Amino acid sequence: MDPRRSAQDVLRCHLCETPCPLMYCDICDIHLCKACVGEHLFDESKEHSVLPLQKRGSSIRFPKCPKHSNKQCEIHCEQCDIPICSQCIFSDEHEQHKKCDTLQIIENRKVVLKRDLQDLEKYIYPKYQELSIHNAVQRDELIENSEKMTKNIDKQGDSWRKEIDTVIQKMKFDLKEMDSKFLAVLNEQEVAITHTLSKMTQNIADLKKLLNSNDVSIITAYKSKNSEFRNLPPKLTASLPCFAPHLIDKDHVYSQFGSLSALSIAEEHIYTVVTPVDQYSSPDRTFIDEPRIITEINTEFGGYSNELFNVTPQSDQDIWTCGSSKIMRLINRQGDLVESIQTKSGNIPNDIAVKRRGNLVYSDQNDGTVNIINNTQVQEVIRLQGWKPLSVCCASSDDLLVVMVSDDRKQTKVVCYCGFNEKHSIQYDDSGQPLYSSEEHYNTKNISENRNLDICVSDFDAGAIVVVNQAGKLRFTYTGPPSTTKEPFKPRGITTDSQGRILTADYINDRIHILDQDGQFLRYIDNCHLWRPWGLCVDARDKLFVAESVSGKFSGIIQRPCQHMQSSTGSHPD
Repeated sequence: MDPRRSAQDVLRCHLCETPCPLMYCDICDIHLCKACVGEHLFDESKEHSVLPLQKRGSSIRFPKCPKHSNKQCEIHCEQCDIPICSQCIFSDEHEQHKKCDTLQIIENRKVVLKRDLQDLEKYIYPKYQELSIHNAVQRDELIENSEKMTKNIDKQGDSWRKEIDTVIQKMKFDLKEMDSKFLAVLNEQEVAITHTLSKMTQNIADLKKLLNSNDVSIITAYKSKNSEFRNLPPKLTASLPCFAPHLIDKDHVYSQFGSLSALSIAEEHIYTVVTPVDQYSSPDRTFIDEPRIITEINTEFGGYSNELFNVTPQSDQDIWTCGSSKIMRLINRQGDLVESIQTKSGNIPNDIAVKRRGNLVYSDQNDGTVNIINNTQVQEVIRLQGWKPLSVCCASSDDLLVVMVSDDRKQTKVVCYCGFNEKHSIQYDDSGQPLYSSEEHYNTKNISENRNLDICVSDFDAGAIVVVNQAGKLRFTYTGPPSTTKEPFKPRGITTDSQGRILTADYINDRIHILDQDGQFLRYIDNCHLWRPWGLCVDARDKLFVAESVSGKFSGIIQRPCQHMQSSTGSHPD
């Protein structure tokens, strides 16, 4: 045991063992007296942070630089998303990159920590407690129901046993009745035969006596009785009863005995916890003045005959892309190909999304299907009849939201699927009018779910963003702010961020519109020289990725200061 920390001694200075030192080095984790502070700071092999003892633990502990061991990483490289030291700033690796103060990162992270703590304590944890209580009630009901059903089954078994015993007793009684009837006939005939045999025995004796007699009168008086005995009684032969047991038809017995309804476990996805927008920062004040591109990645696409349509994040590092090709490609943020998947039909996929477990989902309009990738194998999830799928996104409940158009292109609707089963559809407003346009030629729609569970659809043909709540009731329609553009508003891709903001690509005017969750226009992103923006998505840190259809590249855009806060990803876009 360190004598400076034993129960028999007070704390002592690490260097001179002076008792009750008043200073403390937060980085070296040692106690110091005032006289030794200078000597300790003189050691320049590492950083120090000496504070009064009562302020112990209050200083920021920066990580040590892996490349410069005597330096602390007090700067954050935005492009590499890693902390770096003052020497790394001027290295070839980071010199041209944007940087920000690590203290700003800490401040932003703590905002998120506070929000996450509040979400857990106030919203999410109580919901899990409710689920636990619900499961306990379900368990008690299960036991009670099982005991009741067992008694009912036993009662039915007793009824069946009683009926079977009755059948057995009746069969035995009928057998005895038949036995008694035949025995009566046999006994009756046996009495007659015995009587006749007695008469024949007497007649035989009389004949023998006559044969030994010489009395003429007796012999001449003899009358033959054989004719009486020649008529024999009927010979009785019975077909005796036989018991033929029937084969037991177990299925028939089971159906006759009763029916036990199957156990049905319903997974109602009603526990998605919706929390208010971050109370620690005002969403409309968190934008930087000039959004900027920090990543620009070229893809296999490019040109009007080989356009890039959509992007959706697979992870923090990888993004799926699809366009005018039957091949969907997973690309990392350095532009390297990670994986590629071909559609099952060989058709061009209309849209892509990623489920919570990381499975890629795509819609195939020409084939009328929505498919999921499991271990590189394509599995058909939905096959439509009379409709064609356009766009798809994964809801927070992991259900699929699919925009579809009728075969005659006269109707458009959104359908929510849980697995293979349709849960509900959204097509009309309260007055019975269609929510979405139906155009003969293009009928381009994209879909995303917002943090508050609103369903947001970009309707290119109508020039509108149509937002309904989870139940399908129209909340608002956005057709662009007061006209400040040369061309009409034509939205393509749509996504949402962790603040509940809605972002949509204005394809014709080469800009991004940003709205709050109630449809109020907040700002444009129109300074990044975008050209024909189509697909949109945000990553786990609200970094926006924009797919430019004609150039075939997608760009990562920072729209908020020091955008490295860990936050919930918006719904995957189309």
